[in-house]
Amino acid sequence: MTRVETSDAGFELLNGESLLEGLERTGHHVEYQCRSGYCGTCRLTLTSGAVTYASPPLAYLGPREILPCCCTPQGSISIECWQLIPT
Repeated sequence: MTRVETSDAGFELLNGESLLEGLERTGHHVEYQCRSGYCGTCRLTLTSGAVTYASPPLAYLGPREILPCCCTPQGSISIECWQLIPT
């Protein structure tokens, strides 16, 4: 399993789960419109670790920016993101 550390919590991604799905499952606040066809809204800042993409994202990404809807963590990562209601 892949460990994800956020600004205020941490969790393990489930098998087959995208980073965006894991963030939603654990109550993190992520704006997104991916499912409506707008790429780039869900971008987050990667503070440590690395991710890859099956194909290049449609949205422009700046240094250390990732798209949690379509990236695949390569081991444990840390990102800037907060829970709506901390557990």
